[in-house]
Amino acid sequence: MTTPQHALPRLHNAMWPGLVGKEPGTDHPPISLDHMLKLTAAASVNGRKFEGVDLFLFHPHTDPDASEADLRAMADKIASYGLAVGSLVAPVWPGTVGDSAMGGPDARQKFVLAVDKACRIAKILNEHGVRKSGIIRIDAADGPAHWRDDPKGNTAKIAETFREAAKVAQGYGERLAAEGEICWAGMHSWKDMVDLLEAVDMPSTVGFQADLAHTYLYLMGYNAEEHALLKAGYTDAEFWAAYEKMTDALRPWTIDFHVAQNDGSVHGTGSHDKTGRHCPADDPNGKLNIVACSRYWLKGGAERGIKHICWDGCMFPNAMLENPQTWNTILDVMLKVRDAAGWEA
Repeated sequence: MTTPQHALPRLHNAMWPGLVGKEPGTDHPPISLDHMLKLTAAASVNGRKFEGVDLFLFHPHTDPDASEADLRAMADKIASYGLAVGSLVAPVWPGTVGDSAMGGPDARQKFVLAVDKACRIAKILNEHGVRKSGIIRIDAADGPAHWRDDPKGNTAKIAETFREAAKVAQGYGERLAAEGEICWAGMHSWKDMVDLLEAVDMPSTVGFQADLAHTYLYLMGYNAEEHALLKAGYTDAEFWAAYEKMTDALRPWTIDFHVAQNDGSVHGTGSHDKTGRHCPADDPNGKLNIVACSRYWLKGGAERGIKHICWDGCMFPNAMLENPQTWNTILDVMLKVRDAAGWEA
């Protein structure tokens, strides 16, 4: 008997690995949106293809202040590859449009402005018809070291900023997903992430974006030893017990999902802080059974409004990104995830 092939969730590829951690004039320069689209569209496994892309709304891929005409031209180009658009990463960080979600009034106003700009772009892409699903992705735009100066007060500030951003998103009919990652303030452990979401207390508008690579580091308590669920040398039984505890806490909030692999290490390039390393889908040092772990996050996904999932290869070396076999291997594991944990329309 063959594994059923489900229609949903749709399979997307992230475009930001062409940007994040990349620096002009180095051996890892930015990769254009056009080239990332071509690499994605070329991938094929037994005639099955990627169905969409998720976008980072900043230069050089997308000007957050681009005209409607320019955005529609971008949408036409994406559609010409047979791809849809899904989730959009708002430019919330200092140096882009936004600033720290736990900073002063001006910084927090910039954060909300970044979300507003992202929602404006989402509206245009929705009206064009190329955007079929997805959320606006955010994080705290600050680090855990600063957060520890006043954990309670800073979590309250981040929560208030997220609430203000959520009011903007509601006006556009959008939802915000906070990406749990060890490098983000107040979001750097599974427990702190739950506490922040509960403090925001807008579950219909503000949820969680789970990434397999980043949440593995949650288990190990990399930036929050007090919240570690596993110790080095753990058994298989200990892993799955810990995984169930973490996913039971965060799955009800999960409205966007990144398929990924992690080898238990952290990594950072360019200006990006060290965070859970994204590894190739077939990395022999990978710690995760990607398909089995994805089942935990995708359980009940349709009821939470998930319509697509995305592969995140953030900070992959350029040579790996530009190798066509990389994308065929990734697409193959994405298909296995959907066959095992997907659903019908």
